[in-house]
Amino acid sequence: MAEITPPNPRFQMRNINKCFGATVALADVDFAVPAGEIHALIGENGAGKSTLMKILSGALKPDAGTMAIDGSDYEPTDPLHARKQGVAMIYQELSLAPHLTVAENILLGMEKTRYGLLQKSEMLSRAHDALAELEHSEIDPNARVDTLTIATRQIVEIARALAVQCRVLVLDEPTSSLTRADAERLFRVMRRLKDRNLAIVYISHFIEEIKQIADRFTVLRDGQTVGSSSVSSASITDIVHLMVGRQIDNFFPRSDRAQGEPLLDLAELSGEHLPLRASLTLHRGEVFGIAGLVGAGRTELLRSIYGLDTIRNGHITFAVHKGPAKPAQRLTQGMGLLSEDRKEEGLALSMTLADNLALSRLPNGLLFPNKLRTLAMRWIKHLNIRASGPDQPMGDLSGGNQQKVALARLLHHDVDCLLLDEPTRGIDIASKADIYRLIDQLATQGKAILLVSSYLPELLGICDRIAVMCRGHLGPAHPVDQCTEHSLMLEATGQETVS
Repeated sequence: MAEITPPNPRFQMRNINKCFGATVALADVDFAVPAGEIHALIGENGAGKSTLMKILSGALKPDAGTMAIDGSDYEPTDPLHARKQGVAMIYQELSLAPHLTVAENILLGMEKTRYGLLQKSEMLSRAHDALAELEHSEIDPNARVDTLTIATRQIVEIARALAVQCRVLVLDEPTSSLTRADAERLFRVMRRLKDRNLAIVYISHFIEEIKQIADRFTVLRDGQTVGSSSVSSASITDIVHLMVGRQIDNFFPRSDRAQGEPLLDLAELSGEHLPLRASLTLHRGEVFGIAGLVGAGRTELLRSIYGLDTIRNGHITFAVHKGPAKPAQRLTQGMGLLSEDRKEEGLALSMTLADNLALSRLPNGLLFPNKLRTLAMRWIKHLNIRASGPDQPMGDLSGGNQQKVALARLLHHDVDCLLLDEPTRGIDIASKADIYRLIDQLATQGKAILLVSSYLPELLGICDRIAVMCRGHLGPAHPVDQCTEHSLMLEATGQETVS
């Protein structure tokens, strides 16, 4: 075991300040991590975590403050300069070039050349070594990234950081698209890198993961440091209280729900590729959860129901409507889909909050800016969306607030059935609590909710029934009080069926 925790930090940030216009993102933040430590950086969306790490990785310049690596002044001019200095960052929103191969992405900006020509064999070898270190030798370095699943792309992003022989590694929500098995593989790699004396910053909204993998933690709130301690000395309740500045009671609310008439019925449904077979009945006033591993066909099931993917066989009935339909028809019929990939499919990040919320259903079918702003303000207040106003670009909002806008659009359409694909992926504790409360309210109002989630405590906390999808096949639905994390995982891995 390498000697860890030297007296001097691997990197140090002092009195870091950053403003975006009138918004203070960071105010006199100090942050330091020694070599050989995994340090969790925690806070709500918008607390300043990503901004602080973008400054460290050269993507942003601070308005004030100083940085040092191994005692030497550090002023990166851009991310490539930072990578050459040994600082690599993996962003929550993946930054791969989809038209390039896995190997080309892993070594992008660090390509090996000879006489001006790419040394492709050496690039393939280095890419393969990085993937092997992550225990994913099965990923083809020659494969184009746009042919890979989101989970596999996340692995490639991590491999890119390992390939540059970094001294400082920053991981921003690295497990948000990973299966539990892949997350455990990543944690094994992180421990090996820790033993090799890397300083690792780990950003995650999963407090359980932080307790499992991190040595110490620092909490940011509203751009300021509000606490720092060893992970072993703090409880989950202590950490959450520091994050939100208040106690969150009843994290998974469950009001009295009256199950109503069937609204959505699937019989032996199969898609072009996935799902292979799915049958279920969803009632009004019910939250129906779908568990399963990444790649099992859960997202494809929702897309088939909504009309984004082709239905090959089986029967589907929604309210009085029989058979498949196009997405525009589904929306008119009273069904809405919240996509797993809000950046690519769920939102127009260059447009304003008001435009994103209402363009698919304009007041009176016409665009009146004042009416649009009034409408947006109603939803901003109702869902507690943290934004400067209706005209703020969506790309400037935090992930949790972007997700609330996407949900508000479905509520603006007054849909009866909500298909929610990973609705709390990559968002903070407080925003999760707001969304859980909203889902509970919708169910008590008689809405029907079909919820896909990889986070088992979430499914067990808010659902009435849960079915597990394994290798394209949807199993039977079980009352939530008959399910545990262990039993759901056994069924998801094909080992047994929940009794």
